[in-house]
Amino acid sequence: MKTIDELLSEGVAGKRVFVRADLNVPLDGTTITDDGRIRAVVPTVEALADAGARVIVASHLGRPKGAPDPAFSLAPAAARLGELLGADVAFAEDTVGTSAEAAVSGLADGGVAVIENLRFNAGETSKDDAERAAFADRLAGLADVYVGDGFGAVHRKHASVFDLPKRLPHYAGYLIATEVGVLKKLTDDVKRPYVVALGGAKVSDKLAVIDQLLGKADRLLIGGGMAYTFLKAKGYEVGISLLQEDQIPAVQEYIERAEKNGVELVLPVDVLVAPEFPDLKTKAPANPTTVAADAIPADQEGLDIGPETRKLYASKLADAGTVFWNGPMGVFEHPDYAEGTKAVAQALVDAPGFTVVGGGDSAAAVRTLGFDENAFGHISTGGGASLEYLEGKTLPGLAALED
Repeated sequence: MKTIDELLSEGVAGKRVFVRADLNVPLDGTTITDDGRIRAVVPTVEALADAGARVIVASHLGRPKGAPDPAFSLAPAAARLGELLGADVAFAEDTVGTSAEAAVSGLADGGVAVIENLRFNAGETSKDDAERAAFADRLAGLADVYVGDGFGAVHRKHASVFDLPKRLPHYAGYLIATEVGVLKKLTDDVKRPYVVALGGAKVSDKLAVIDQLLGKADRLLIGGGMAYTFLKAKGYEVGISLLQEDQIPAVQEYIERAEKNGVELVLPVDVLVAPEFPDLKTKAPANPTTVAADAIPADQEGLDIGPETRKLYASKLADAGTVFWNGPMGVFEHPDYAEGTKAVAQALVDAPGFTVVGGGDSAAAVRTLGFDENAFGHISTGGGASLEYLEGKTLPGLAALED
């Protein structure tokens, strides 16, 4: 795929450059609680603006249902982008309407505008090719060139990700180029031992990537809510912990395959339990109990890996040549259940090899728990996109940029 450096060498002064970013940041009302994805696109926007382009930044945020919804406005993200750039950023209150047209036509060379949430238009996410194409046509009318830099959305066959690049000269931004380079290190040029730590709530979200990793990784460390389906598959009582009973047969098959393939599949040996899920608003003390993984009381819920598991997982990461981590080990948003995730993050910091934090909640946890982002080899902006790449899937947004 062509890169932004090639575009810059061709000259962009006065050209309208559409940057498909990923500004899908978590919000508490109108307050951004983690601006990592906005910061990630700044180098691309800054380089284009400095070269005299008229930059149009577009993104989705959340899951509005194809119509404007103030709760999902990109206005806070646009304001934060302006702060990071140290420049005024115009904001259009629609996607392809009069406000967007005015914002774009009002740009001077080096100016930046953000248009409203793309998902406010049903054409963005439509499964109907014609409806998506019609929206892409209108977006294309705003610009002369397309730069894809929203890695967190490249696994979506959406108008701005898949259809729009076909209508304009297209290039990969700095973020996408970096993310793809990192993923190739996890698939084509792996330094061993290759250790993968997987957490998060649902085992169903990770089955396909586990399937692929059973032929590639040396060790798989399992935590988070998904661990309880693995423990149940081994015949353990898991109480009222998060459980996907319909996935037990698949998990049992993966446990057997791991043993057959010589992949070390490591499960929690102890967990923190409590009779109910913690209050994440007040963060009131939860007073959890530590129990062995095979001794979870029937009326208790597992909410984090325990101290012995933290030590075990740290030891399994200590000699890693390559590490990929996706998904927290527990309910890290509550201080009583943050230690498992913190221990894995610290083990990545201490590991001698190349370490990748696989986006989503893992990336948020790293920042929330106060780690220096530079202590990791790479922090991805796209958890879902990273997982699908590792599954071996073709990602529509990358395929569109490669044409």
